[in-house]
Amino acid sequence: MPGKVVKVNVAEGEAVRKNQTLAIVEAMKMENEIKSPLEGFVKKIYVSAGDLVDSEKPLLELEPK
Repeated sequence: MPGKVVKVNVAEGEAVRKNQTLAIVEAMKMENEIKSPLEGFVKKIYVSAGDLVDSEKPLLELEPK
């Protein structure tokens, strides 16, 4: 569903752990935490706070550890 990026909690190159909150997206007046499915590094961030997104647009790219 379409939403708006409220906050990006990580930076490119940053190490992340499994289940760490990567970003917060607001959709239908609810804030949804986007969590890391794996342990690794943030390879690329495609969005910033305030961007409108939908389910087809990637928010960021992770590289496994």
